[in-house]
Amino acid sequence: MPATVYLADLRAGNKENLFIKLQRLLNQAGIEQIVGRDELTAIKIHFGEKGGHAFIRPVFIRRIVDQIKQLGGKPFLTDSCTLYPGERKEAVSALCCGIENGFAYAVAGAPLIMCDGLRGHSSRRVPVDGEILDTADIGLEILEADVLIAVSHFKCHELTGFGGALKNLGMGCSSRAGKMEQHSTVAPEVAEQACTGCGVCLRACAHQAILVSGGKARIDSQRCTGCGRCITVCESRAIRIQWNEEAALVMKKMAEYAKGALTDKTGKALFVNFVTQVSPSCDCYGHSDTPIIPDLGILVSTDPVALDQACADLVNQAQGLPDTALTCGHEPGGDKFRGVHPDIDWTITLDHAEKIGTGTRKYTLTRLEPKGTNW
Repeated sequence: MPATVYLADLRAGNKENLFIKLQRLLNQAGIEQIVGRDELTAIKIHFGEKGGHAFIRPVFIRRIVDQIKQLGGKPFLTDSCTLYPGERKEAVSALCCGIENGFAYAVAGAPLIMCDGLRGHSSRRVPVDGEILDTADIGLEILEADVLIAVSHFKCHELTGFGGALKNLGMGCSSRAGKMEQHSTVAPEVAEQACTGCGVCLRACAHQAILVSGGKARIDSQRCTGCGRCITVCESRAIRIQWNEEAALVMKKMAEYAKGALTDKTGKALFVNFVTQVSPSCDCYGHSDTPIIPDLGILVSTDPVALDQACADLVNQAQGLPDTALTCGHEPGGDKFRGVHPDIDWTITLDHAEKIGTGTRKYTLTRLEPKGTNW
């Protein structure tokens, strides 16, 4: 049975601005049946990296927060620590980055809580019964929340073709160990030329998998569990992820992790995609390149697979913009994702998520009717 995806375009005027349209869209999608009184409601967003600007504007998040409060819910904004070293490798830096990007309480109206704890290790293994994975390591606060609202910036992605609701769930709600499990099948490696032999990684390792010999750190791959703690404590950035997993397997693992993030959330989850500033790469970079298509709108559904499929279809139906990272497929109907990342089959995530029962790729698109004459 097809899922329903609701769409609001970005037209606005004197009688109805875009914030009011967003609230009306959420009501049409049934948010009042999802959020209950006193229910702790996780709004999973991407805080954005310093230097980037394509992430969703905090003023839109504020409208979602206000709507949840009106329904009696208790919203909080959440994101997870990154696997790689950077501005968001642990909670203190990540929260500071989020605040500097505009997601402070004074703007968004909700507290910021990292879903995977101080260093990305607050998590719990949940069964997913996937084709590749039996369990997924999901951030504890995602699992503990009564309601999950995933608000995602839909864009291209260099590893998965596109990033939307499924990526926000699968990669964005996982712990550091979960991210490692999705990206790599081997232990981190030490770049000897960068290693100072300081021993910080040795003291941080909870599995006795690191030793310092001859002034350099060594990782015992047999003992290493892939938690990633050593990567983030290494100030010289000598310990590095081995990005050895092929893209197709990453996408399938990510789909299985998305299923894990929705554990015990039947009827208690909603997914919102902003198809705006559709940039050629992930928001994790410290820059945002020119969008490859015009802004299309905001889409909402209770089915993350149908939602991402609808967004992908709308992007491909759009006219590509000139002088961007888009190298081909500019015409309506052209494959915009392969036009940026030609070697990535972006349909794999959608196909696998449908196959394991996370949702359906079949959908009906319901457009938000104009509220009277706006101009």
